[in-house]
Amino acid sequence: MIAPQECVAVEVFARPADASRRVAYEIADLIRTRQAAGQRCVLGLATGSTPTGVYAELVRLHREEKLSFQNVTTFNLDEYYPMQPGELQSYRRFMREHLFDLVDIPPEQTNVPDGTVAAADIESYGKQYEAAIAKAGGIDLQLLGIGRTGHIGFNEPGSPPDSRTRLISLDRLTRMDAAGDFFGEEHVPRRAITMGVGTIMEARRVILIAFGEGKSAIVRRAVEDDVDPMVSASFLQRHAHATFVLDEAAAAALTRQATPWLRRPVTWDNAAIRKAVVWLARQVKKPILLLSEEDYNEHGLRDLLATQNENGMIRQAHGGPSYQINLDVFRELQATITGWPGGKPASARRPGDIVRPRDAVFPKRIVVFSPHPDDDVISMGGTLARLADHGHEVHVAYQTSGNIAVFDHDVVRYIDFARGFAAAIGLESAQVKAFDAEAKRFLAAKHPGQIDPPGIQAIKTLIRQGEATAASGQCGIPAGRLHFMDLPFYETGAVKKKPLGEEDIRLTVELLRDLKPQQIYAAGDLSDPHGTHRVCLAAIMAAARRLKDEPWFANCEIWLYRGAWQEWEPERIEMAVPLSPEEVRRKREAIFRHQSQKDRAMFPGADEREFWERAEARNRATADLYDALGLSHYAAIEGFVRWQVDDTLGAA
Repeated sequence: MIAPQECVAVEVFARPADASRRVAYEIADLIRTRQAAGQRCVLGLATGSTPTGVYAELVRLHREEKLSFQNVTTFNLDEYYPMQPGELQSYRRFMREHLFDLVDIPPEQTNVPDGTVAAADIESYGKQYEAAIAKAGGIDLQLLGIGRTGHIGFNEPGSPPDSRTRLISLDRLTRMDAAGDFFGEEHVPRRAITMGVGTIMEARRVILIAFGEGKSAIVRRAVEDDVDPMVSASFLQRHAHATFVLDEAAAAALTRQATPWLRRPVTWDNAAIRKAVVWLARQVKKPILLLSEEDYNEHGLRDLLATQNENGMIRQAHGGPSYQINLDVFRELQATITGWPGGKPASARRPGDIVRPRDAVFPKRIVVFSPHPDDDVISMGGTLARLADHGHEVHVAYQTSGNIAVFDHDVVRYIDFARGFAAAIGLESAQVKAFDAEAKRFLAAKHPGQIDPPGIQAIKTLIRQGEATAASGQCGIPAGRLHFMDLPFYETGAVKKKPLGEEDIRLTVELLRDLKPQQIYAAGDLSDPHGTHRVCLAAIMAAARRLKDEPWFANCEIWLYRGAWQEWEPERIEMAVPLSPEEVRRKREAIFRHQSQKDRAMFPGADEREFWERAEARNRATADLYDALGLSHYAAIEGFVRWQVDDTLGAA
């Protein structure tokens, strides 16, 4: 097999924070070099969640290391059209909040496309923007993100390589991805002003940043496939000084990460062997135990045949039989399957059962962290019910209120119910009537994305708490074991959240220290559109690192689940919990309890299916894959990966 080549420079980092610092330091070095030479530094800047870490580090360098922006001129890539500069979704406002107002850059040296230009004047405005870039001496360093259509700036599929600053119609996929920022796809502008591909390509240096599993497929196309006008980022292959800076998740589909044996010699440890054998079985569409030496030879795994696994240790063996490798990997995967996620008591053990370390303590005290009030049942509802049915003391910690995901019409419905209920039992009051009138006046005049007043935020929080209580009850978890944490980073009332703070970590530490669980479950699903999962996981990991030396923590294991946005790859699953058809139905019923998210969610992301449909499809796909690999066939499987305190997954 011939491996595809990377056609542009790529750097991969374990954590987004590491990647962001690397980019920020290059920008800072460029600014200082130009300052020392008495020259201006011209930066092309991007918006969105991806570059915020870069801007945060630049702000830190300004405050703590005296990095000055006095000699910097900036040109932003794009802006929605039409768009007022003070609107919540305005890129001018974004840049002020994340960088411009936090450093010493003169306002007149910042340039963001003007979303208020009259439609008749946009063509001439685009020429003026290009002229301003040229007058500044051209862009020294252009920062980019990448959209799921492969766009850079808003250069959607089909944008020509010589395109310039202009008005463009947004692809529906791009508008879907922006729907959360605008509280509904129907509110997303259909057009935008953007620098052209030609403008970007004239920058002397280009850095494209991408984070998260959701970007991995398009990154691979841009980096390894031929230049394609349908993937604007692929034009960067023709730039002499372009670099893609990625975290491991965004790089996951690149050959160097997905199938490294096709690119270079590999150290064949157990993890690499398992990954390669699962990949090979999927490539040739055979169960693992039927893989032949020809299959290995013809698919770039000739070296693996010289390696066999003996008593769990890897040693070199000339011409080792493929069957032994097949058998070892098959047994590893088979050992991941368990119907007892919390451990199996001695009384239930049968001859031949695998005895696992988690069997030592039964029953357990367990904490299931749920970033939003429905992630627990969406991603591990079957396992949640199984743990409760087995008699474990299961607690669910809802890390955020999820209140911004409640539609306004649900608030009106609950207000009407509350007023009617109060009247029905003789509690009608002037305060109830006043709140009813005031709330409905606000909601009738509310603009998309406008922050709700505290009273309405409280109602939305109560709606989600009530739904979470009903859903957990469906899984057998009593209301007394539910913990609504309302972590402060989330409680802004807007889509934009605060960074993870000390109070978020302290609350997490206190909960864990109080309960002292033997098992923790947390969301390792890092592709949610606005990063809440990532921040919530970072809070848990920071708390775990602070608690790791406490005696009780030595007996605590942490498992990461997925399901709302993606699923674990089979070679990474360390615990596979099979579900019966009845358990699938029970899980679905639990998800249905979240009525405010049913039929249509406020923040659906790129997947248009309802969450219960996504969950069932992903759980069924995992089960089907286990079946295709030659293992037992189940209706569905929920997969989990063990996390150790020194792992980097999900760290900010």
